[in-house]
Formats: sequence, structure tokens, C-alpha cells
Amino acid sequence: MITTQTKEITQLIDGPSGKLEIAMSEATAPERNAWGIICHPHPLYGGTMHNKVVTTLAKTFQGMGVTTVRFNFRGVMRSEGLFDNGDGELKDLLAVIDWVQKEKNKSEIWLAGFSFGAYIAAKAATEIKVNKLVTVAPPVQHFPMKDLPPITSQWVLVQGELDDVVPPKEVLAWAESRDPKPVIIRFPQAGHFFHGQLGELRSQIEEALI
Repeated sequence: MITTQTKEITQLIDGPSGKLEIAMSEATAPERNAWGIICHPHPLYGGTMHNKVVTTLAKTFQGMGVTTVRFNFRGVMRSEGLFDNGDGELKDLLAVIDWVQKEKNKSEIWLAGFSFGAYIAAKAATEIKVNKLVTVAPPVQHFPMKDLPPITSQWVLVQGELDDVVPPKEVLAWAESRDPKPVIIRFPQAGHFFHGQLGELRSQIEEALI
């Protein structure tokens, strides 16, 4: 267990295919009775819990009084196992949620995910009670997101309109077709990784979640 100056604790917990590496960080505002869990981009394309969009999502939650957990999916860095095309990664997320609830029971679960992680977070939100959901650049053309049941939690979807990894038009059309529909935040000048716009990403998500 390693504690950093930002009061972040990294450790290994039991997961469905071996150990999972997590990083838990304290809230930086008056604490809410909630856990915030953030899912990272595609493991086979360099996605880890240290991705800048992922850490920005964590800081957003922390600034709203939420204790956060970022984690590495199976097969990433110190997490054991092999990539499972979304099915096993959903089980990883559910295992993290189960762990945090046993660690310190809180009444709310907030989920966020970027790219592939947005798919996993959204899928989880159709299977368990989630209070708030943030999906950034969800890969609607690459994974079966169009088949997801209704998402009933408070939901914010963010999409850069210059994204060259997930097609913005398809993402926005999918979001508009959902019932209930998410709050949609468009970034006209943002690519997939929101370079130079992470501060604005944080402030707009925070405003939308209040």
C-alpha cells in the first residue's frame, strides 16, 4: 500500500481473474456519501488508469466531495488476467464496486468512463443502481451500445466534435435517440483526448452534475 502526497492509496484487490490494481483518492471538498469509480480506455491501445481524461474525471468527482477509485482492467500493468472484449472488464468493474462497498459503505455510486471505459460504465449502469453516470467519447460504433437497456441514472455524455477515434455524428445521434436522454455536452474543437481542454472538461461536467 503506497500513499502519495495527494492522499492517493494504490493497492491490489481480488478480482474475477486475479488481482486488480486500484488507486483510491480522497475527496478534496466536503465529503458526500458516495464513491466515484472511473473506467479507463481500451487496454489493447495503451489505456490505463493514468490516462489524463481518466484522472481529470477523478479530480472532477473529488472536487464535488466524492472519494474516487481508478483501476486497471485485467491484463493492464499490475492487474492480472487477459483482455476479454468487455465481458470480463464489466466483471472487473462490478468487483471494484463490491470491494468499495465492503470497504466503507456509502449510499451512492457515481460511475465515469472514457472511450472503452465509457462503454463499460454505461453497461454497468444498466445492471446495478448508479446515481450518476458520465460517459466521455463512448465507442458506440465499436461495441454493442445501441443494444443497451435504458439508463435511468443522472447521465452526462461528453463528445468532442473533432474526435478521430469514435465518430462524433454517430455518438451524438445515439445519445439523442436514448430514452431517457442524457445531458449532452459538445466540445466543438476537441479531439478524442481533449488536449488543451481538460480544465474546461472538468468544469462543464461539474456544472452538469450539480
